[in-house]
Amino acid sequence: MCVNFTPPSAQQIRLHFGYEVEDGLWKPDCWQDYAAPIITRDGLRLATYGFVPKRHQPPGVRITTMNARAETIGEKPTYKATWRKCQLCLVPMQAFFEPCYETGKAVRTRIGRADGEPFAVAGMWREWQEPEGGVSHAFTQITINADEHPLMKRMHKLGDEKRSLVILPRERYGDWLACREPELARAMLAPFTAELMQAAPALAKSADAQ
Repeated sequence: MCVNFTPPSAQQIRLHFGYEVEDGLWKPDCWQDYAAPIITRDGLRLATYGFVPKRHQPPGVRITTMNARAETIGEKPTYKATWRKCQLCLVPMQAFFEPCYETGKAVRTRIGRADGEPFAVAGMWREWQEPEGGVSHAFTQITINADEHPLMKRMHKLGDEKRSLVILPRERYGDWLACREPELARAMLAPFTAELMQAAPALAKSADAQ
């Protein structure tokens, strides 16, 4: 599942999503615990990538919450209360990255829209009270099964379940953000048309190098 993506530039946020935002507020690549822009029903905000940031995890515990499975998001203790409140968000991107094993080795693959336009995937967000005072925000991406998706089924190792982020059509952005019923939200979690997507090998990067 996706653990790295490229957020839009501030200019792309202004042009494609209609929010005024300063340059330089986030890094050009996003990994766990990095800040990235998300869009909620209240507008644009910066949030930490990972529903439970490392600083809020108990000592000695390390859980990964960058992706939430659509099938269990309403039952998992980490997510269920927020899902029932439909605290949904859009996660704007230029591309996300997955490993493709078709050559027998993991090839870091950049996946985006075929037209090169920024897009948004379905996500969910929450608030965190910080020990020093104030409130921060964090988000997770929602994933669906992709065993039959012409493009996404090529990702990950042979035998692994195939998963995909949910790229939302632009005309559904408002519906997603306004949704207050969990089952209606779940019904919007559909595969994106493969012909409108593009995948290509990308240079290998590690989060430690960022």
